This record gives sequence, C-alpha cells and structure tokens, in this order.
Amino acid sequence: MNKVVLITGGSSGIGKSIGEYLHQKGFVVYGTSRNPEKVLNSVFPLIALDVRNATSIQTAVSKIIETSGRLDIVINNAGVGITGPLEEIPTEEIRNNFETNFFGPIEVMKAVLPQMRKQNSGLIINVTSIAGYMGLPYRSVYSASKGALELITEALRMEVKPFGVEITNVAPGDFATNIAAGRYHAPVLIDSAYEKVYGQILSTMNEHVDAGGNPNEMAEAVYKIIQSPKPKVHYKVGAFMQKFSIVLKRALPDKVYEKMLMNHYKL
Repeated sequence: MNKVVLITGGSSGIGKSIGEYLHQKGFVVYGTSRNPEKVLNSVFPLIALDVRNATSIQTAVSKIIETSGRLDIVINNAGVGITGPLEEIPTEEIRNNFETNFFGPIEVMKAVLPQMRKQNSGLIINVTSIAGYMGLPYRSVYSASKGALELITEALRMEVKPFGVEITNVAPGDFATNIAAGRYHAPVLIDSAYEKVYGQILSTMNEHVDAGGNPNEMAEAVYKIIQSPKPKVHYKVGAFMQKFSIVLKRALPDKVYEKMLMNHYKL
C-alpha cells in the first residue's frame, strides 16, 4: 500500500520540491495552499488550508482521510520569514509569524494525531531552520519561532512514542526559493538608529537565499528520513558552514560565539 503524505505549504519552494520527489517515488501526496485554485502546475493535488485557521486544518485533514482512508506522513513545511530590528517590528507581525511558524504546526499535529494513534503508526516531520538554533541579529522573531518548534517537537515525540508515532525536526539552511519574496521585512526607516546596519544586513540575507542550495536536497533528505525505521530527533540540511555553526555554538563560550556572529554581520 502506497503511503499517504500531507505537506503543508506544498505549492512552491521546498514543499513543492518534496511533494514532486515523493510523488515520483510512488507516494500518494497531498499538498496544501491557501489559494490552491491559483496553482496550475502541481503534479499532486493541492487542498485549501491556512495553518492559522484550525477549522481549515481540520477540514483538509478530514478530506484526506475520507479520500485515502489513512494518513501516514505529515510534513509541517508551511512557514514565513520575518526580518527587522526587534524594536521596530510591529507586534501584530510578530504574532502573525508565530501563528504561522509555531501555532500552525501545533494545530496540524493536533488534527492528525488521532488518526495516527488509531493506525498505531505515523511520521510527522517538522521543517524548522538552522536559524532556530541561534539568535540571529535582525532575524530574532524567525529564530525564536523556529527554535520554539524544535523544542516542542523534542517534547511531543516522547509523548507519542507509545502510540507508534514518530516525530522529528529537519532544519534547512539557505535554499534558493521564493521565501524572501513572502517574508515580512520591517521597513528600513530613514533616520532610524538601525538604518545603515539593517539595510546592509537585509541585502546580505537576500543574497544568501538567492545563492542558496537546490531545494531538491531537502526533498532527498526528507525521503531518507521517511525510509529510516527510527528517525533521529534532529536533522540539519544545508551548506557545511551553516551546519557547522551549530557545532561551534555548542563548543564555544557564549561571548566568543556572539563576537563571531557580530563579526560575520559586521556589527
């Protein structure tokens, strides 16, 4: 029996790449989009779902289970970026980011776990970020929302193991996707105390995304996780130095690591 997969945020970027790869491997793939009617080139079905709306999540999950009779793998991929000096990011934008990157995946997991417990099997893969392992200047909210998802996954995977359900994190580095286009950028304010530095860092961040790796690397990594009989707690996918930065954070004294980051960002 071909396994049934749900991928949130499956209309573009990493989610689309994962969906296409798993579709080619014979999985029954369902992707989601807030506006699936606007996506004309998907090789797998797209279902309307907004991770900020619990009713929308329940409706989409019920539709998949009704159609396929089961749900084996859920990939919490939907997410949004956000940049800016914390002092100047509107609080409503901070809340919106957490609604999408943190509370949204929680609601998806709550919606699918009853079915997985019923099956006594299932795998949930939460797409986080290497940025979630460290507080990055002018990416504070993004780092915090992804870091929070990493920690809640650590806890939840212990709670659901007795039911045959596995949960893991996969943290990508920079990949060449359209995430920068959909990211909330706090405006570079004229005469702001942060104007010069933030403007420079914002330009550098966008360059890193444009020069990022092929999202197919994430698709291959996810496929390997699915094939693993006992998934690890954490996976990291990206350039060597991005992954190595996590090792350095664990090894170096806090202030030394902080100084390294400040030098990197020319602060």
